[in-house]
Amino acid sequence: MLFNTLAYAEFFAVVWVVSWLLARQRKLRLLFLLGASYFFYAKWNWRFVPLIWGSSTVDWWLGNTIARARDPRTKRRWLIVTASVNLGLLAVFKYFDFGVESARALLGALGFHPPEVALHVALPIGISFFTFESMSYVIDVYRGDVPAHRSYLEYLTFVAFFPHLVAGPIVRPRDLLPQLAGPARFDSSAGSEALFLIAIGLLKKVAIGDYLALNLVDRTFDAPLQHSALECYAAAVGYAVQIYCDFSGYTDIAIGSAALLGVRFPKNFDAPYKAHNLVDFWRRWHISLSTWLRDYLYISLGGNRAGRAHTYVNLMLTMLLGGLWHGANWTFVAWGGLHGAGLALTRFVRGDRKPGEARSLLTRSVGVVLTFHFVTAAWILFRADSFAAARVFFGELATLTTYHPNLDGRLLGVLAVGLASHYVPERWYDRSRSHFATLPAAVQGVALFGAALGVRAMASAEAVPFVYFQF
Repeated sequence: MLFNTLAYAEFFAVVWVVSWLLARQRKLRLLFLLGASYFFYAKWNWRFVPLIWGSSTVDWWLGNTIARARDPRTKRRWLIVTASVNLGLLAVFKYFDFGVESARALLGALGFHPPEVALHVALPIGISFFTFESMSYVIDVYRGDVPAHRSYLEYLTFVAFFPHLVAGPIVRPRDLLPQLAGPARFDSSAGSEALFLIAIGLLKKVAIGDYLALNLVDRTFDAPLQHSALECYAAAVGYAVQIYCDFSGYTDIAIGSAALLGVRFPKNFDAPYKAHNLVDFWRRWHISLSTWLRDYLYISLGGNRAGRAHTYVNLMLTMLLGGLWHGANWTFVAWGGLHGAGLALTRFVRGDRKPGEARSLLTRSVGVVLTFHFVTAAWILFRADSFAAARVFFGELATLTTYHPNLDGRLLGVLAVGLASHYVPERWYDRSRSHFATLPAAVQGVALFGAALGVRAMASAEAVPFVYFQF
């Protein structure tokens, strides 16, 4: 059930009405939201509903078991069980076939020919998101950062809550569980801002991201040799804009949907292509993932506590694993490796200078341009199906040909709007959102209807799936 479909709008309308009718019956409301979330997940594949329920149940039980344990070694053993269960799920469903095939390829290069072994199981949608969220809860309990949560119902709802279930953001238990435990309160002003956010998200996802995907990116990446270097460059930039508008737009809809139900999610994007170096980029891009990797992987590896050399190694390991999190393909690992090396180089060049230390406008501008093009070049690996496909694409870029019959004015206009939106002052956006919330309901309705017409005019015949569904 895609956010950018009429089916989701109908589903959400029912959920919104019933959940607020049950506002004074907290447990009954939670039961309804949990059931609605499982129904939402079952619309993709009902066979995997027991998986998310079972994973949540095990982690809730392990969190309480760790909290009751007094011996640190016992706590550590239970933590290992948690990691084994969650990472084991990822290993079976996401990485088993990839690992076996990689091992077969390596043995084949050495002259051995082992038999083919593969599970060929479907990848449960959103598994990378809900396993990370559930695992972070048990780790937080182990570290003493949060108490073990006693309510089984609240914990199941935390993991399965449908706005963030299949595509994030990765919501921390300390942020969401207290909201589910408290009373539901409706705020009309927050509701208006949520509708504004959903409208912006749909425009980004459909009018910019999907339009660029269908009319530029997919065609060029599928057949780069039939396009000039200039068109390939436009497609690479287009993919950078597409993946941002697609992902951040979907996140906006998720945050807006949660807000309409009285739940606040953290910010997940902050104009990432304004970043003046890679460290700044990862403070702005997929914030919930980058902070998760920092808090639960980078710091666990030692962070920057053991000198510069270890810091660089830890950065590289974190980003390699972050790349692998995105998909079972060596191109994702290489993408993560590029970012790890770039982060290490940035740390080396920056030295002991503080992140917020003022620099000249020229220096920052050059940094923005260089960072954007590094990120865009890395996106080519991320988008390509294989290293061979990426090599062909880079090879076509190297021809420096400039004919461009496929770059019409409308396409370039959409691309320009997608890029320019990064550089609109944030205060303008905040004022627009706040001003929208103060408008009369009828005026808000007209504005939302206009946004819906814009989305319909730019939409394709069929809804385009969200890019991050594959992860």
